[in-house]
Amino acid sequence: MTTPPPPPARPALVPVLLFLAMLVAVISSLGAPLIPAIAAANDVPVSSAQWSLTVTLLVGAVATPVIGRLGDGRHRRTVVLVVLGVVLLGNLLAALPLGLGWLVAGRALQGLGLGLTPLAIATARTALAGERSRSTVAALSVTVAAGVGLGYPLTGAIAELGGVHAAFWFGAGASAVALAAAALVYPPSPEVPPRRLDVAGAVLLGTALATGLLALGEGETWGWTSAGVLGLSAVALVSLVAWAAWQLRAAAPLVDLRLARGRDAATAHGAALLVGLANYLLLSSVPRLAQEPASTGHGFGTSIVVAGLVLLPFSLASFTASRVARRLDRFGGPRLVLPVGAAVLGAGELLFAFVRADLWQLFAAMAVAGFGVGTVFAALPGLIVAAVPAGETGSAMSLNQVLRYIGFALGSALSATVLEAQTRAGEAFPPSSGYTAIGLIGAVACLALGLLTALLPTRRASRRAPVAAG
Repeated sequence: MTTPPPPPARPALVPVLLFLAMLVAVISSLGAPLIPAIAAANDVPVSSAQWSLTVTLLVGAVATPVIGRLGDGRHRRTVVLVVLGVVLLGNLLAALPLGLGWLVAGRALQGLGLGLTPLAIATARTALAGERSRSTVAALSVTVAAGVGLGYPLTGAIAELGGVHAAFWFGAGASAVALAAAALVYPPSPEVPPRRLDVAGAVLLGTALATGLLALGEGETWGWTSAGVLGLSAVALVSLVAWAAWQLRAAAPLVDLRLARGRDAATAHGAALLVGLANYLLLSSVPRLAQEPASTGHGFGTSIVVAGLVLLPFSLASFTASRVARRLDRFGGPRLVLPVGAAVLGAGELLFAFVRADLWQLFAAMAVAGFGVGTVFAALPGLIVAAVPAGETGSAMSLNQVLRYIGFALGSALSATVLEAQTRAGEAFPPSSGYTAIGLIGAVACLALGLLTALLPTRRASRRAPVAAG
């Protein structure tokens, strides 16, 4: 039986889908450049304010497969509207001057919005036809990448003019517009059999990430050998092992870890974790360094706007790299593209570690790093598609996205921990050596990424593998 074509979509659907992708970019941009301002507004250490970024990424890692599963059927429209409502509530909580705890809680609710882009892409595939569907999917991917780069200076300017809470009021306004637009034009979902939600898998993954990141983030404050840190680490380890065992045995797992079997698939997922870690080590620390007072001897005393602009070359270079990566792939496949991307990202990390006497050098380091990140991320989908059967591509991409978000959250928490460990007692800011350490840790992650991806089989062998496995 042939699949019937999708019913005619409302003309406004494509702009609404693109606005949803832009909203995800806004949610992401309400993070790194605002952390020092959040710390100042709430009179807390920067390491505590860092949770306003880390918690969003943590929730996004767990929420993305959950929302994808809930929205993968007849309830997609309802799921989108509910998620948008929760994101709106999260922005309102963060916008009100209720203290850091409520702001972090609001940012956690906003993290659900990171699961909207896969639903928007799924909607474009089912509600649109032919070239319109393909062009919309491509535009959604570009919007997320470009929107983050534009969102950083935009939200920074709003915070500079009206205070940090004004940026979250802007996010609330954008969320309200997205909710109203989706309620008007979002199409009904296709009639497909419901899929069971792996609640146990979601709880175990959330517990492992939350306790592990809390131990990492608070280890310097509580003491690495304290009962609290050791207890949290034990809970994280046990939960992670239990989650992996459950995913391998569950009939309908939240994330199908069986799709990580095989050298190509395992490499793709390991690469997503490592590049996500190296990526957010920089995205978390560069805006902080830019805003530290020049009196420290290594800070630049910039405004939030300029700190956001420092991240703009990262997004632009990442977008440009996707085109270059396609050309490199024609010559040598992922075995060439991925190590090259790792080397370029590593060069950006080393530039940040050792060459940052002038502000323009931060711009240059972020441009180089962005090119490396964009190259790696552009190559991963092709590697995954070649490594798994066609019917399992969606699940494999979901696993890759989850590992990417986990890397983001680890990078965010680790950057705060390293800088806090380097800060001398009684001083408000870390020394220059703290930022050097972050660059070196990122470079080591890139070295591991390069070695991992250099061991890939040849392009021809990797493309035969799925056929042989079938």
